[in-house]
Amino acid sequence: MAINYSFLHELIKKNPRIVFLGGAGVSTDSGIPDFRSKEGIYNVQSKYGVPYEVMLSHTYFMEHTETFYDFYWSTMVKKGAKPNAAHLALASYEKRGLPITILTQNIDGLHQDAGSKAVYELHGSTRRYFCQECGKRYSLDEIEPKGIPHCSCGGILKPDVVLYEEPLDESLLEQSVNALRFCDTLIVGGTSLNVYPAAGLINYFGGSLSILINKEATPQDGFFKYVIHDDIAVALKELLKP
Repeated sequence: MAINYSFLHELIKKNPRIVFLGGAGVSTDSGIPDFRSKEGIYNVQSKYGVPYEVMLSHTYFMEHTETFYDFYWSTMVKKGAKPNAAHLALASYEKRGLPITILTQNIDGLHQDAGSKAVYELHGSTRRYFCQECGKRYSLDEIEPKGIPHCSCGGILKPDVVLYEEPLDESLLEQSVNALRFCDTLIVGGTSLNVYPAAGLINYFGGSLSILINKEATPQDGFFKYVIHDDIAVALKELLKP
């Protein structure tokens, strides 16, 4: 069935306070691989002999730090990546003075590069690191992206990202819940809605207009008033245009 973008665009204009919850599909056009698609990280055989879900766990980081970083630098950190049309469409909405909060499961920092200010990074960021010994913080630009990075005190640096077995930041979750409770429109895009607790945040939505944009069906399609199986950049440009 053809998507009536003009109709949805008008609905959004009447319900302008938006929360956008995005996943890895938002950044694939920037050259950053997603996780669960056929070509995603989890479906490509690991050269390390263990599943990627294991490699991205707290236990694996602590016990196999060198191998973790070998994978991390080569796969998870893309320093040359640029925002794509999806990031720019979201940023443009905010730049026009319209209220939008972005809840992102991505760790690439591309929403901020596009100009978005109200961004909650649910799973952290590859742009930030901290020393496990003294707590000193570093940006990605301050460290060499190879091998195991160390602090000036000699301690091992850990990426400020949420690994498997680690909890999400409680204050960030609380802020996300509050944003969802008091918005008009929820747009979810580029995510399979399989990763919790982030996927469960949609249950706190207090508005009236809910839209899902994803190329493939998700377990939560029935939650949304409108479901769009289309390219996310195409959809966001149409939905959020002036």
